[in-house]
Amino acid sequence: MSKAARTGRRQSGAAMDHVEADGAAMDHAVGHGDALAQREPAPISRRRLIGTAGAAGAAGLIAGGAAGAGVAEAVGTEPTALTTVGSAYIPFEGTRQAGIVQPAQARGHLVAFDLVKGAGRKDAAALLRRWSDAVRTMTAPDRPSAPAAYDDQVAYDAGPASLTVTFGFGRSFFGRTGLDSALPKALAPLPDFAGDRLDAARSNGDLWVQIGADDALVAFHALRVLQKAARDTATARWQMSGFNRTPGTTPRPMTGRNLMGQIDGTNNPKPSDPDFEQRVFVPAHGSPGWMADGSYAVVRRIRMLLDDWDHLTVARQERVIGRRKSDGAPLSGGTEFTPVDLGKFTADGSPAIAGDAHVRVAAAASNGGAAMLRRAFSYHDGIGSDGTPDAGLLFVAWQADPLKGFVPVQRKLDGGDGLSRFLRHESSALFAVPGGAGAGEYVGQRLLEG
Repeated sequence: MSKAARTGRRQSGAAMDHVEADGAAMDHAVGHGDALAQREPAPISRRRLIGTAGAAGAAGLIAGGAAGAGVAEAVGTEPTALTTVGSAYIPFEGTRQAGIVQPAQARGHLVAFDLVKGAGRKDAAALLRRWSDAVRTMTAPDRPSAPAAYDDQVAYDAGPASLTVTFGFGRSFFGRTGLDSALPKALAPLPDFAGDRLDAARSNGDLWVQIGADDALVAFHALRVLQKAARDTATARWQMSGFNRTPGTTPRPMTGRNLMGQIDGTNNPKPSDPDFEQRVFVPAHGSPGWMADGSYAVVRRIRMLLDDWDHLTVARQERVIGRRKSDGAPLSGGTEFTPVDLGKFTADGSPAIAGDAHVRVAAAASNGGAAMLRRAFSYHDGIGSDGTPDAGLLFVAWQADPLKGFVPVQRKLDGGDGLSRFLRHESSALFAVPGGAGAGEYVGQRLLEG
């Protein structure tokens, strides 16, 4: 990745070309086999080895230097410096928190914490400062390791790999810290939906952390650091881990596919949209003041009933979605990014886009203009107790006000979306995500010290 490309990745406008990869379901390619492992490797550092793998763009890494040497031979070049996936970084400090408009990374962890009994506002402030200081260090381009008190050397050799960590507050946090007067109206409990099958133990929480990185070890390392820094103050309530397509696995930036094989995210809002800011972020002079430049995250674990879905023909799957499976083009005609023509009919007089097709029911035009920025991860947690894949989408939707974004759209989907027969909403949460931290500040400081 060139310097210009890395700079572009940090700019939200260009970054949104990749945000639509939410729900992508591509895993890392498998590395070379035993034959390569038997070769005598030349000395090579892990930092240079990662750069080589990024340049190769195809083969994954196997533990040990031998596989890395094999990759270098396979592409016929000398190992290169760490200038690709590992070197990409996203600053922690800023007006807004990272992890909202940046491209969804290849690996992600969503974790909710509850404050321990007796912990209050002062303890929460100290925790957010520890967390913020740790993330500030881990995301720096030249200082990817964590503070010594928490570091376990898991990511010792790696660059930041586009690491972002985003913090939010659940409704219960305000009562436990004596901050009821600062509770935002937009953090009202989400309504019940007919299709919900929610597990209370995997829903809600006092604090929320979203971790993303383009390297699995970097993401895991950040998770462990935050867990250790939370000891004696907060305990994990639930954790969910997911994945997306790894950068460089397609010949050009492309909208990702979800685990149903569908291109997913074509109509996601973009920063170039004239109303993007007002849809996603709380105004700089919004209410309450501590939420200025923040956003609200709806988090849902949505299981896909893949065995049922796979029994449909491709043509039937396309009718359920309203788009071609091969290239994501709407059934009303055109290419992937051609606007959906909801008024078009086929030669036999039937609607080109079925009345219960997902693209029709979810369209902003069908929901009074309501829209949200989706930035999600796919997940696969093995085989469920029913013998079917426990897999689907870790849905994260960002908006300035959930009552104007997620709620009206989900109500419409709940009542008339043909895709809902193949989905099961198993957990739900809503978090207030404040603006970013400046130099020396911690996330949430305006709330906790206001």
